[in-house]
Amino acid sequence: MEKVERRLMEPIADLGMGKTHQAVNRFFQRFSSRLQLFFLHKGLVYVLIGFLLGRAIILSEVLPFALPFFGAVFLMKRDKALLAGLALIAGGITVSIEVSIIITMSIIGFFIIKRLSSYFLKDQLKTLPFVILTTVATVRIGYLFMTNSTLTIYDYMMAGVESGLSFILTLIFLQSIPLISARRYKQTLKIEEIICIMILLASVMTGLVGVTYQNLQAEHIFSRYMVLLFAFIGGSSIGSTVGVVTGLILSLANVGNLYHMSLLAFSGLLGGLLREGQKLGTAIGLLIGTVLISLYGQGSADLMTTLLESMIAILLFLITPKAITGRLAKHIPGTNEYTQEQQQYVRKIRDVTAHRVDQFSQVFHALSESFATFYDKDEADDDQRETDLFLSSITESTCQHCFKKEKCWVDNFDTTYDYMERIMHETKQHTYQNNVKLKKDFHRHCSKANKVEETIEEEINYFQANQKLKKEVQESRRLVAEQLLGVSHVMEDLSKEIKREQENHFVQEEQIRDALQNFGIEIVNVDIYSLEQGNVDIEMSIPFCNGHGECEKIIAPMLSDILEESIIVKNEECANYPNGYCHVSFGSAKKFRIKTGVAHAAKGGGLVSGDSYSMIDLGVGKFAVAISDGMGNGVRAHFESNETIKLLQKILQSGIEEKVAIKTINSILSLRTTDEIFSTLDLAIVDLQDGNSKFLKIGSTPSFVKRGDKIIKIQASNLPMGIIDEFDVDVVGERLKAGDLLIMMSDGIFEGPRHVENYDLWMKRKIGEIKTVDPQEVADLIMEEVIRTRSGKIEDDMTVVVSAIEHNTPKWASIPVTKYESKKIG
Repeated sequence: MEKVERRLMEPIADLGMGKTHQAVNRFFQRFSSRLQLFFLHKGLVYVLIGFLLGRAIILSEVLPFALPFFGAVFLMKRDKALLAGLALIAGGITVSIEVSIIITMSIIGFFIIKRLSSYFLKDQLKTLPFVILTTVATVRIGYLFMTNSTLTIYDYMMAGVESGLSFILTLIFLQSIPLISARRYKQTLKIEEIICIMILLASVMTGLVGVTYQNLQAEHIFSRYMVLLFAFIGGSSIGSTVGVVTGLILSLANVGNLYHMSLLAFSGLLGGLLREGQKLGTAIGLLIGTVLISLYGQGSADLMTTLLESMIAILLFLITPKAITGRLAKHIPGTNEYTQEQQQYVRKIRDVTAHRVDQFSQVFHALSESFATFYDKDEADDDQRETDLFLSSITESTCQHCFKKEKCWVDNFDTTYDYMERIMHETKQHTYQNNVKLKKDFHRHCSKANKVEETIEEEINYFQANQKLKKEVQESRRLVAEQLLGVSHVMEDLSKEIKREQENHFVQEEQIRDALQNFGIEIVNVDIYSLEQGNVDIEMSIPFCNGHGECEKIIAPMLSDILEESIIVKNEECANYPNGYCHVSFGSAKKFRIKTGVAHAAKGGGLVSGDSYSMIDLGVGKFAVAISDGMGNGVRAHFESNETIKLLQKILQSGIEEKVAIKTINSILSLRTTDEIFSTLDLAIVDLQDGNSKFLKIGSTPSFVKRGDKIIKIQASNLPMGIIDEFDVDVVGERLKAGDLLIMMSDGIFEGPRHVENYDLWMKRKIGEIKTVDPQEVADLIMEEVIRTRSGKIEDDMTVVVSAIEHNTPKWASIPVTKYESKKIG
């Protein structure tokens, strides 16, 4: 009973917690959106920054922050410029009336000089820093001249420093204000942009100078909080950079805080190094930096005050929501959140691409079905309808004005229709003139028998031509349907490949690294992309090997033993200098490999042969061998056969099924020319994993497989391509084994021997007499035997391709590793 209650209560509890969690998330999102609306769109953020920058003073008398901020806001957010200007003046009043007067004069001078410059320079963005520089220098000198009758070199120098800093800060604010004011951050923040933001934030914190409570200074607390935040998010490099920038600007505002730059930089470095301990580790880094730098800089006098400031900063850091740190981390390169955001973006692009490919695949599939439905009809009904239409046409031209029309087609409809149908079929078969009985009966039945017979004789030729044309159109639609279906399948496979994500193989990578290091091989990096049987893909980085072949001789055999399948080196890039690293790719070795030999000759010993051949690596563990023989000899025959081979290679490598590829080539060849130029095709496709082979012979001669003393003949009966449109392909299957010799030849070889009645027996006997297993030697010997029977004359184009099927044994045998002998990774 308790178990039943527990089962019933658990879903209720989960449901309640889920609803509570969703409610909290909705409240936080609503609060965040409203806060964002209030700060950004209502302009409160510009009021807050402007108020603090109005208080910011460095070197005791320089005001370089106020006017650059106002100018940047005026240029980019003109509707918020009034709020920013009033906030700057209000901030200056909290310091002194003199500061507020200078800020007000600077704003007025900015409008005057900007107005004057607009008559000469139109690009406001490029001219803004120079307008700010001129305004600050003019206002500073003018104010000093009004307050002091005489100006010293120091006054001019300070005016130059203030105007120069204002020029630089204008450029920085132009970069940083859009980053904090945009509703959505950019996906990536560069290091320079992060520094610009930090300069802006440090400038704002300069306005907190003088805000104290029981010796606790606000700028110290918030500057350490910022260092903690960025060290935790971006690591030691970002943390120390932020510490240096913030400390430098704060030390300019208060020279007594010069040691603070060292404290922030060192704390940012330690906090970043200890961020693996989460927030607590980063906080400990700040405490250590605070203690060390405080003891070194000020001794133990103010140690408790400094520690208390750091503790308050740590408290603010600890209560900062994870959502804020996570959101900031998405925009800083090198963080896990940024990597996940980029991966999510890439995954989204991949899914969109795969979806589009799927859509195209479905479109091609639908088109294929629409073409296929045309010929999926009842042939009997279709023939009957064609017969009815034909007889209706005959009746309209012969019986329409006959006085016996009513008697024939109303009273005796079945008899008349039967006579007409029989005459049509007899005429079609050219047997009507010999069928005396039918002719006599029809003349007795019809008063216009001769006219009907003549009309049927004339119209039957048009009817047969129309039927043939319809059949050709129907066959063309069927071929188009198959081609569209093939393209649909290729795009569907492409979509599956796009959707396939790289799997994580961290455990297997560690196992491989441990196994190799225990053997004494140093491995820098291991990346496993696939451990699928027969499709292993592993990349490694190893120290400089000096060309000794360690990867091929040691690592590949060990991986073969660990993964329990043959592994070979697919690609190796050796380092160019001793301290570099070699990058190596390992992959599965195919069970079989093919070694080929070719012998060919043109008719009469010419240079151009009408035969073409090709060995094609299809890239999916399959290997194809093809021979095409163009009709006749010479350049035209060579062009036809070569075009056939090139089309076949491109279509097969695209992934389209073999039968569809052959039919597509036949369609292209039959439509491309009206000349009677045809091509044969002898195609063998061998699966290098299991040896299963497909043979497609289109008008070609037989092929032979030599297996020891046994000779296997492979033959199929298909017409050459381009002769007929209605085309079907017979596929012959055969499983090849290691040690087999596959011998393919054109008709010039097979039918070449003179005074031979049975070419099959002669070729089998000659192949059986050959003792060598080298494919090139076998091809040369067969060619030589055929030419010898012709007394040295070459009376047709000759081509013979011999393929030897061999076990693909790696060059270096596998080295057993005792520790991993019975443990397969995967």
